[in-house]
Amino acid sequence: MQPLLSVENLSIGFGKSEPVVRDVNFSVSAGETLALVGESGSGKTISCRALLQILPRAAQIRSGRMLFNPNGDPVDLATLSSRKLRHIRGNRIAMIFQEPMRSLSPLHKIGNQVAEALKLHGRISDSDAKRRVLEQFERVGFPNPDRTWRSYPFELSGGMRQRAMIAMAMVAKPDLLIADEPTTALDVTTQAQVLGLMKELQQETGMAMILVTHDLGVVANMAEQVVVMHKGRVMEAGPAAPILRAPAHPYTQKLFHAAPKIPDPVAQDRPVERDLILEMRDVAKTFTMRAGKAWAAPQKVQACAGLDFSLPRGKTLAIVGESGSGKTTAARIALGAEAPDAGGQVLFRPTPDATPVAVHRMDRKQRRAFQREAQMVFQDPYSSLSPRMRILDTLSEPLEIHDIGGASERRDRAGEMLKMVGLPTDMLLRFPHAFSGGQRQRLSIARALMLNPSLLICDEPTSALDVSVQDQILSLLEDIRDAQNLSYLFISHDLAVVARIADEVAVMRRGLVVEQAPPEELFHNPNHPYTKALIAAQPTPDVNRPINLKLVAQGAGSPEHWPEQFRFKGSDAPPLVAMSPDKGSEATASGHKVRCHV
Repeated sequence: MQPLLSVENLSIGFGKSEPVVRDVNFSVSAGETLALVGESGSGKTISCRALLQILPRAAQIRSGRMLFNPNGDPVDLATLSSRKLRHIRGNRIAMIFQEPMRSLSPLHKIGNQVAEALKLHGRISDSDAKRRVLEQFERVGFPNPDRTWRSYPFELSGGMRQRAMIAMAMVAKPDLLIADEPTTALDVTTQAQVLGLMKELQQETGMAMILVTHDLGVVANMAEQVVVMHKGRVMEAGPAAPILRAPAHPYTQKLFHAAPKIPDPVAQDRPVERDLILEMRDVAKTFTMRAGKAWAAPQKVQACAGLDFSLPRGKTLAIVGESGSGKTTAARIALGAEAPDAGGQVLFRPTPDATPVAVHRMDRKQRRAFQREAQMVFQDPYSSLSPRMRILDTLSEPLEIHDIGGASERRDRAGEMLKMVGLPTDMLLRFPHAFSGGQRQRLSIARALMLNPSLLICDEPTSALDVSVQDQILSLLEDIRDAQNLSYLFISHDLAVVARIADEVAVMRRGLVVEQAPPEELFHNPNHPYTKALIAAQPTPDVNRPINLKLVAQGAGSPEHWPEQFRFKGSDAPPLVAMSPDKGSEATASGHKVRCHV
């Protein structure tokens, strides 16, 4: 039986330079999932774009064949005219792109955009198109398909926008679906649900799927075949199970080694920490939002409530949660960028014997001193560096603001920081566009360290990075913390990353801490259903440990459907209480707290 798609000796280049993709071969059969695995720049996305001839203008297909065989009569996609390709794009071969907000028009309603795929590829009435789109919305899990039809992209969450993209790709019932990093921008529970949905739709329709990813855990849950790419070449290819169990190529082994994993439990003695650099006491934050209609009263939204955190000096406190859980709001309050509601306190001690500074009510002089001690590393290394400033100017700016040193001293300090984060000093005169994502994140860390702070707030610092680069950044953060006795407030939605770097973990959902404990206790003795859902949703590169979608759905669902001990309605949540020994081992000694009815 011939495969649905065969790619033979594909090479792609730009201008007159050497090919960026060289002699790539792979095939996928009907009903099968092929995973193209590799880091950014490996050539996996451009290889898939070549199938639909949606390459950048400067790119050319220099050699190779791409045989598409839906009806027993193979056609070479590389030689088809634009007219014939239009019939295939979105109809026989559909593609889901990595960032749904960039792929959906902000000016058109979701329903019209999805219906357009039907109207472009066949004569169909508006009423029939709407009926089929609403049916597809229901199949991809929209609770209110009619409302989704009328919504604009900005009115949907990231997970819902990705579901809309899946509906758009699936509504014409394609023979082949290309999914380019379809879950990279999603929270882990949303990712698990979207992957489960894609697998379910594939089983219903019998379509083939090419899944582009750098996450080996996703591969283990989705793929039958794997092609590992690096610098435009295929390093290893074959059935998924043997490659995941025993990768043969050194590059594949490197990817496995770099993939974050929740470690096995290790018993640790945890002395009582008295030297606290940061305390948050009964912190809440309520935002007032304008109503959609001029005559309606403003709406109040509670971003977080009842937060009580203590960060010992030289340690890492991690706050884990999905988008909208309130973790970034908590970080901004800790940094003094947002004021807590009345009654909340944020206390900072720059040195062990110093009088606590009330961050929530600092005057101008105190704020200036505090900003030297507390710095932030942001999530997106591309937007956190000014594209108009050379690296030397970017790194020197904090010293200029605080009037520290002269020009030569600032340059020397910038060079020292580049060395500390593993970059050569000859990069000082370059602009940010000359650096990779991992290098830019190193530069962001260097900038945060220019003032020699004692507290670093890291807001999703590795979520936009490939696994090997992520591993390098985490190692760098650990080395700097240990060398300079830095304290980290680490924000993330990735439990495997948190398990590696944190000394204490607080799990947040919809503004509330639902469970808090040291990582060795939390990850191997979770009690709250939401914590269990986060752990279950974490994909692991092991074909024998698939994602438990039932457990994910229960914990990520409404609190009204949680087990009775944790169940609540509206804002009437139970308190966060210390576990007693009879509820699970040595919980009281480890400081394990759970939000539940006593």
